[in-house]
Amino acid sequence: MPDFSFELAAKQKGYTYICGVDEAGRGPLAGPVCAAAVILPDDIEIAGLNDSKKLTEKKREELYSVITEKAIAYSVAFADVCEIEKYNILGATFIAMNRAIEGLSTPADYALIDGNRVPKDIKIDCETIIKGDSKSASIAAASILAKVTRDRLMLEYDKELPQYAFSKHKGYGTKLHYEMIEKYGMSIYHRPSFLKSFYNKKT
Repeated sequence: MPDFSFELAAKQKGYTYICGVDEAGRGPLAGPVCAAAVILPDDIEIAGLNDSKKLTEKKREELYSVITEKAIAYSVAFADVCEIEKYNILGATFIAMNRAIEGLSTPADYALIDGNRVPKDIKIDCETIIKGDSKSASIAAASILAKVTRDRLMLEYDKELPQYAFSKHKGYGTKLHYEMIEKYGMSIYHRPSFLKSFYNKKT
């Protein structure tokens, strides 16, 4: 289970406000990529806190409420489809992460970032942690906020464009989603670069 060992190690180096940073939505065919940054109190205990991918939707929603209530600061940000197409998904992910960090009401002076790539143009000291959402409590919290926020946005898209069934697949490349794209074409929320191979097969 994730704990505060990385956060405590950063504090021993002299940092004060350590944020965990994670993203949701790098893989889907539609929708933005979402990133969250979270600063948690040292003494907090959040029962069930874990990598968002290992939790049920109901548990993520429960933890979302606890995290947003008890965090010292949190911020969630997006990079939209246009930015994904312009900067590629990695570049867009870095943009979303930087926006989340810079959006914290209490500025962080150190970031723990899930993965193995340091975001380009990050303005504070940081370290990357592979599978950080299962190791760092702050990153796990960020993963939950990013996932819940993005899923909620996809539910709004579903109300706007119900024919694509976004509420069922959240934009990921399921059989149903491909069938809907084949039937209705791409929407304004789809990522053209992610569908090139799909359309190339058709031609």
